[in-house]
Amino acid sequence: MLEVLHPVVVQVLPVAVFLLAITVTAEIAQLAGVFDVAAHAMARRARHRVVLLWLLFAALAIVSTIVMSLDTTAVLLTPVGLAIAQQTGIAPMPFALTTLWIANTGSLLLPVSNLTNLLAVHRFEDLGAGHADYVRTAALPAATAIVATLVLIAVLQRRALRGTYAVDPPAEPHDRVLLVIAGAVSLAIGPLFAVGIEPAAVAVASAAVLIVATLWRAPGLLREVSPPWLMAGAFVLVAGLLRAAQTEGLLDWLAPAVGTGTRPLDLLHLSGVSALAANLVNNLPAYLVVEPSAAGDVRRLVATLVGVNAGALVTPWASLATLLWLQRCRSAGLQVPLLRLAGWGAVCAVVCVTAATLTIR
Repeated sequence: MLEVLHPVVVQVLPVAVFLLAITVTAEIAQLAGVFDVAAHAMARRARHRVVLLWLLFAALAIVSTIVMSLDTTAVLLTPVGLAIAQQTGIAPMPFALTTLWIANTGSLLLPVSNLTNLLAVHRFEDLGAGHADYVRTAALPAATAIVATLVLIAVLQRRALRGTYAVDPPAEPHDRVLLVIAGAVSLAIGPLFAVGIEPAAVAVASAAVLIVATLWRAPGLLREVSPPWLMAGAFVLVAGLLRAAQTEGLLDWLAPAVGTGTRPLDLLHLSGVSALAANLVNNLPAYLVVEPSAAGDVRRLVATLVGVNAGALVTPWASLATLLWLQRCRSAGLQVPLLRLAGWGAVCAVVCVTAATLTIR
């Protein structure tokens, strides 16, 4: 049993630590006003044009997803986008749809953008590749998925994105010192992640800095920070169960289903199966199940990530980010048409997964 659990701990525990620490970092940054100030600055600089405001907000969602993970975008930017839409009188769906889809399709570029990516990094290392190799391989598929997503949103929401707005959102008051510290930390962690420093170490350091700064400036805010202990524990448990099932040969039937090879059609087959699995069960267990059949080649690993990340757009449970997004929308009073959303999501998943997979080199 210990022989089974040891590789699970080595692979999964740093991911769980990262999840806890980056959530603390993101929530303190949000409480300090980093996302609020950035979004309101965009509203002031969009020259009262709805489409320009949407593009600026989409840019913030892309950066947030890449640097601080898709769950950060779903949790923190969704209410910001909805609040700006309400204050300016703009239809909220383009902003809500942007946070949901970009959170998933935009989470390919860096290992820290998605927990599945962090799991894949260990497999990259087994193949003699590192963080830089991961970024180089994932860069073109990541850019392709993001562009395809924005084009689809622009087409689907073209009527809502026309026109202008007359009201600038009011600026909220924030502790300036804490805001500056949180903003500096948020800007710094992206490059630190990109150069290959252990993501868990960066996340823990950033969370520690912000906790100390908050204790100094506004200790009462810490009561509002809620690390996802249950989610992290469940993640480790599921990973352990799946690893045990793989060790016992209970998942051997899956290998023929995902195919072999690295030709474009082979990779498209693999990413398609991965996307289907993500929508059936959830992207994290889907990745863990498919990974052993894809771990022999960097391109097959990236194809798997394209499927479980960019393809997890149809069912509400396909990714945690979608569930968090739905909760935030309902809290803000936005009624989400689930059937229509699933239809749009299926179109986006097919387009993004196909386009991104065909760019893997």
